[in-house]
Amino acid sequence: MAKPELEFTDYRQFEEVPFSKVQGLTERVIAKDPESGVATRILIFAPGTDTSPNGVQIHDFWEELYIIEGSIYDLTLKQEFTAGMVACRPPGMKHGPWISKNGCKTFEVRYYSK
Repeated sequence: MAKPELEFTDYRQFEEVPFSKVQGLTERVIAKDPESGVATRILIFAPGTDTSPNGVQIHDFWEELYIIEGSIYDLTLKQEFTAGMVACRPPGMKHGPWISKNGCKTFEVRYYSK
């Protein structure tokens, strides 16, 4: 099993650590495949977070997201995405960068398809 077995657990039990070099962007990794590096996580944008230094994102895995609370503004699409919205990004799909004026929390599942 690539990811560990886990029954319902308060997500706050997982350490909140900085993600990337962007100030205010942190993650709580719920499960991670040590071989591929893909993970299930909560990504947290503190109020005022700007991911512009990371540029547009493109990766080789699938990514599915749910905005739990708050919102992010996509600088490329010039569109705001809010709590309750979902996304499904196939490998190679361009997305971001974002600004989160008031903060945002997303639930993300990343995986490779065979």
